[in-house]
Amino acid sequence: MTNGPGAGIPAVSSAILAMSRHLEVRDVLKTIVASARELLDAEYAALGVPDDHGGFAQFVVDGVSEEQWKAIGPLPRQHGILAAMLHHATPERLADVREDPRFGGWPAAHPDMSDFLGLPVADGDEILGALFLANKRCPKPAGSCGFTAEDERLLGILAQHAAIALTNARLYERSRELTIAGERARLAHELHDAVAQKLFSLRLTAQAATALVDRDPGRAKDELHQVAALAAEAADELRAAVVELRPAALDEDGLVATLRSQAQVLDRAHTAEVTFDAHCVRALPSSQEEALLRVAQEALHNALRHSGAERVEVTLARHGQGALLKVADDGCGFDPGAVRTAGRHLGLVSMRDRANGVGGVLTVKSEPGKGTAVEMEVPGG
Repeated sequence: MTNGPGAGIPAVSSAILAMSRHLEVRDVLKTIVASARELLDAEYAALGVPDDHGGFAQFVVDGVSEEQWKAIGPLPRQHGILAAMLHHATPERLADVREDPRFGGWPAAHPDMSDFLGLPVADGDEILGALFLANKRCPKPAGSCGFTAEDERLLGILAQHAAIALTNARLYERSRELTIAGERARLAHELHDAVAQKLFSLRLTAQAATALVDRDPGRAKDELHQVAALAAEAADELRAAVVELRPAALDEDGLVATLRSQAQVLDRAHTAEVTFDAHCVRALPSSQEEALLRVAQEALHNALRHSGAERVEVTLARHGQGALLKVADDGCGFDPGAVRTAGRHLGLVSMRDRANGVGGVLTVKSEPGKGTAVEMEVPGG
């Protein structure tokens, strides 16, 4: 790639737009590295995000196959030229990285690299990572660097925007963690209440059995059987609490398994029967799956806390290329218009916002005395 004045700006603009489409940190890192390699026509590109122990929390490469990467072995340490970029925030443009006095060698399976261009990715005074390229694809005399000052300028622009994209991705992930923590705390509180009720019943039943031992052994035996049953139920609740307090497993287990697990937990934690059924559900974009999960949790919370329902049914079914979620209860119901007028939204606003945010549609059907059905349709991807 030959860079005249401004020749690389459209390519930089395309790379910046590509970065802005992602919210997950790992996806942002991959996009930065691939965009940098394509922008400057290099054979290899990498970006390392340092940890606090002299190594890298994440290290993303482009131009190296998965088999090569596995053969290379453990992640590199912060040493040599990488350490200089991280610790001193200095750009590096070298004709041959192997001849630099800071070069410390590389593993046997590591690809051979010569000319080198590296820049720190910084947010103010904080160094977020080190971005570097190697082996520019262009004719170059022996001992000269293929990367030019113009390449360094373009990569500097990309690195500045990469810092913004990476910071935004970190903030997004932190926000999502806080949301998940809030949901877990709320459900943990519900589980705590359920366990407390079981233990209170257990204590009263045990006291009754003690009082009956001498004068009515038969009834005392029945009460002790009830004690055993209540103890087993309390143990189940505690096990459910332990499971629920683990990190949400949406990414690992998928939407169907996560919804089924939460329905089972709530079924044990409440007197109402909570069921879940799924029909031919296909994988959806992660943002849609998360929105469906959050809406299901909010609708379940409303049904179990406010409706007095005896039964709550959660269903998830394929709908065209997307999915249709339904949370229906047989509780007291309400007049949606009156709720809006009174300013008591019961989470309806947040549920609609979540649906709209992923291109979905939320519908709430309810009448006093006739239960409530919350439906959310998403288009898929």
